[in-house]
Amino acid sequence: MAKAWHLTSRPQGLPSIDNFALRDLPDEPLEADQLRIRNVWLSVDPYMRGRMNDAKSYAAGFQIDHPMTGGAIGEVLESRMEGFAPGDLILHMGGWRDGGIIGLDMMPNKLPVGLLEAGLPPQTFLHNMGLTGGTAWIGLLRVAAAKPGDTIFVSAAAGAVGSAVVQIAKAREMTVIGSAGGAEKCAWVSDLGADAVIDYKAGAVLPQLAGALETLGKPGIDVYFDNVGGEHLDAAFATANDFARFAICGMIDVYNDGKVQEMQYLVRSIPARIRMEGFIYTDQFIDCADEFYADMGGLIASGAVTIRETVRDGLEAAPDAFLGLFSGENIGKMLVRL
Repeated sequence: MAKAWHLTSRPQGLPSIDNFALRDLPDEPLEADQLRIRNVWLSVDPYMRGRMNDAKSYAAGFQIDHPMTGGAIGEVLESRMEGFAPGDLILHMGGWRDGGIIGLDMMPNKLPVGLLEAGLPPQTFLHNMGLTGGTAWIGLLRVAAAKPGDTIFVSAAAGAVGSAVVQIAKAREMTVIGSAGGAEKCAWVSDLGADAVIDYKAGAVLPQLAGALETLGKPGIDVYFDNVGGEHLDAAFATANDFARFAICGMIDVYNDGKVQEMQYLVRSIPARIRMEGFIYTDQFIDCADEFYADMGGLIASGAVTIRETVRDGLEAAPDAFLGLFSGENIGKMLVRL
């Protein structure tokens, strides 16, 4: 019998294991437009924290005592859905479970057989060829309209999205400054090709960012890709060139405590004519999916874009893997392997 994690109470601040329960899913006959699947990889992502609140957002909230959902890679065991057959590997939104029945609402899509046969690991569609890689590509190239010669500042540069931003920017001949926490993460961001890396755990962000710009001989940043908010965002305002573009992807710094963000340098948005835009991956992905797959597929094949995976094993590990996102336990993409 398949099992799934359920949200049993809404977290106040940082979630804990007490907010979740692992329960059996009903074993029912398959109906029309349904698949019976066995999951092999699960994704946990920071945006899921917002879905645990009882508040309107761009993604539907998790319901109390209902199975949670999220990105997953699964194998079809039985199909009553047109176009799917047993043995197909699929990307879908029926995560946080080891299997069971999913319908069209879980948006199943077959993984491209040609790419799998060429050696692309299936879980790549949960990071660089999926949500996080697509978020990086859209935010950098579409929202921020970054171009060769630009100077880019990326927060959470050792995360799944940030690390992709660093590499896409370098592949397009941009100067990249990344921010990460701790020596190991900073070393990896440097290995990815970043021209400078600051360690936000070692001191205040603004003086480090200003120092990196001076060392690189750059007057300021042209693009800020924000995954963090807070101090990083304020430092970006302080160092922005005229007509800088800010792509606001996430603000993990405030997801759990809701603290007020003090923006000492926000006023610079007026004289510097800074354009700041929040964005959601799904808003633009359908329109540019073919271009993204072709471009990112080529970058991965050439070795210009790589990823580190932080893997937790077993369905039981899913909540701990998710909570690890907020304590910096992941380098690259956090995944759960079943």
